Amino acid sequence: MATSASAASAAITPKVENESLPTLFTRLGDDVVQLFDTKVTLLKVELKEEANAYARGGVMIAAGGIVAAIGFALLNVALAFAISTLFADTNLTQPARYAIGFVTAGVLYLIIGSIIISAVKNKLAKQNLVPDRTLEELRKDKQWLKNEI
Repeated sequence: MATSASAASAAITPKVENESLPTLFTRLGDDVVQLFDTKVTLLKVELKEEANAYARGGVMIAAGGIVAAIGFALLNVALAFAISTLFADTNLTQPARYAIGFVTAGVLYLIIGSIIISAVKNKLAKQNLVPDRTLEELRKDKQWLKNEI
């Protein structure tokens, strides 16, 4: 038992030979360079893995967006046909009823879109786009410079 413990402690502690100070500094420098090289290599690998994950995620989001756009288009067609059925009891021809259904759906989307755009525009107009905290810090710096000069 005593020999295995002494062998383990000898393996942990490096042998100290009579090395000169420049040799120790050279070895230290080499070890630091190797450490930084290893860290940079690890960083490159991690960044590459993250970039690949983001690329895969972007492709999946794009595919989901395409599927959602197709679903939205089909929903719009269904809405237009549903509106056209409201005019079933009129003396209009079937193509005219479809046209009214599509036009009504289009106008409905135009109204909803205009309301959303107007609301967001008004919200943005109320926002102060000037960075107040940064300007205040610049004013403080300017005042400090005037006092120092």
